[in-house]
Parts: sequence; structure tokens; C-alpha cells
Amino acid sequence: MQDLSNIPSRAIWNDAEPLECVSVIPEVPDTATFTFRVPSGALFDFQPGQFLTLEIPVPGGPVHRTYTISSSPSRPRSISITAKAQKDSIGTRWMLDNLAPGVRLRAFGPAGLFSHMNHDDGKYLFISAGSGITPMMSMTTWMFDLGTEPDIVFINCARRPGEIIFRERLEHMASRAPGIDLHWVVERPDRYVPWTGYRGTFNQLMLGLMAPDYLEREVFCCGPDPFMQAVREALQGLGFDMDRYHQESFHAPVETEADVPELDDVVPDEDTRAEVIFAGSGVIAKVAETDTILSAARANGLNIPSGCTFGVCGTCKVRKTAGEVHMVHNGGISEDDIAEGYILACCSHPIGKVEVDI
Repeated sequence: MQDLSNIPSRAIWNDAEPLECVSVIPEVPDTATFTFRVPSGALFDFQPGQFLTLEIPVPGGPVHRTYTISSSPSRPRSISITAKAQKDSIGTRWMLDNLAPGVRLRAFGPAGLFSHMNHDDGKYLFISAGSGITPMMSMTTWMFDLGTEPDIVFINCARRPGEIIFRERLEHMASRAPGIDLHWVVERPDRYVPWTGYRGTFNQLMLGLMAPDYLEREVFCCGPDPFMQAVREALQGLGFDMDRYHQESFHAPVETEADVPELDDVVPDEDTRAEVIFAGSGVIAKVAETDTILSAARANGLNIPSGCTFGVCGTCKVRKTAGEVHMVHNGGISEDDIAEGYILACCSHPIGKVEVDI
């Protein structure tokens, strides 16, 4: 057995020392994983899910960008971030074009509250889109490395299967830890490659199929703001305890409790009254915000054709001519129809005064 008594303990990295890039691994289009080590050999200590701030020397002067750490503190000799360049990216584009082994960058952190370690529930539901998968990868790797079986339902949404970051690595872990339950959702398949998984946009029906026990889980969500809003609306509509919902924004990662933003989601309230005007029939219905346009119509003797009553089939599509509704559908209406003023009566809740063409 090796004698470890004479091996000195290594220091823990702090941001006084720069990071040195040691590898660049392409992931999916415009996306790469950058791995860093510390020249002195110091180790990394952080919570899975936290982020780093990098000082990137772009032309015209350095910029500072935050990136979630995609590696796990269970592997402390290096630290990795996985970055995806958008059309208007400056810092990430510079990294993809210029960052290579041997290049050193100043970095600050780690920081952030978005970690399962702050909510040690044991049953988790990770929901992400695009590069929002990075904190989920860190947390999943940590739990995998513990050697005990985790309890994670892992959902990631992407445009195409070929754009799912870490797909092979996660499937490898899931093949050895049955408690990692993976689900991929794509908008469309890759050309000439059959896809047998979920297709479309994430919705309540998918959630029920993927995680039937979602009410028992701690939910972590990361992705573009519209995606996270859709996830919140889906959970709220299903009665989920939103105190057990946690999210991380691409644009404003949270460092302290004081930085946690107030979410201004519209949530229908059963004690708040609303008014639905059925313009074609001359009927005015006084209802609660938690009533749907369809139930208001039926209660007043009006017939709106309907089928599933769950926002899937699209049978109850009607035109809204005034006012606002809170609609959480499950794929039964297109964005173009919504832009033209159409709603699904079965899953639309009136907010204030609403007029529909019925």
C-alpha cells in the first residue's frame, strides 16, 4: 500500500491565481467544454451547480462573463465550463476562436446558490434546455461519483438530438446508475437519423409521463427565460409547491439570497373575479380567474366544441378580441395562432375583463 503520510496537502484555489486552459473539447455546434487547472497545482472546492466569472481579453478591453461550472467538485484537480455562443456573443465567441491549452485567464468565484446541496431532499427533478444543462451535469456527476444510487429525473430539451450537450456522458452514467432517469425532448429530429423519443415543446403531459411523482421532488430548472416561464406555468397549473422550485438564469446568476429575483408570474386566483364577454352571443359571465373560458361558456349555455380539455387537440380554439388570459397548453395551438389572437378555451383563464368571439 502506498504511504501517503509524506505527501503535502494541496492548497485550495482562490481567484488570486489565474486559471490555465488545459483542454478544449467540442460538444455540439458553437459549443465547447473548456477545462482549466491551476499552475500551482491547487485543488478546486465548490458546490455543484455554482458558477465562475471569467475575465475575457476581447479586442477593445476585457469583458466579464459568468459560466456555470459543468464539472463536479468530486473531481477537484481541474474545473470545466461549457459555453455556447449565441449570435450576439462576444466573450464566448472569443473563447471558441482563441482559447487553447496554455492560455491563462483571470477568474472569480466560485459563487452561486443554485445547488442541490442547499436543498438536500434526495429526490430531484432537473429540467433544462440547451446549455442550461451545465449545472444539472455538475450536480448529477457529483451524485454519481458518491457511489450510491441517486434519485434524479433528468429532462433536457433541445432543438435537435445532435444539439443535446453531454448526451453520451449522461447516458453512460445512467447505464450504471438506474436512479438517473434520462428524458430528451427535441423540436425536430436530425435528418436521416430516426428519433423515438419525445418531440415538441415541454408540457404538462410530458411531465406526467416522465416524472409521475413530480409533486414529491425538488425541482431545478435552467434555460432561456421563456422556457423557464413555461416550466413554472406548467408546474403551477398542476398544483406544485413552488417553494420547492429553483431556477438559474443565463443572464443573472444569483450569488446571494438578496439577489434572488421576485418572479412576477401571473397565477390565477380563485378569490379574484373576472369577466368574460361572449361577443357573438351577447352573454357576459362573471367568473373566478381559476375558471376557464370553456367552463364559463358551458355554465352560460354556450357551446364551444372541445375534445381533450387539456390543451392538446386544439378543438376548442377561439379568437380572443380583447383582454388577457393565462393559457397553459400542451401543444394544441401554434405560436402563429397565438400571435393572431387565438386561444384554447379549455386551458385559458380570464384575467380581468376578456372578450371572445363566440
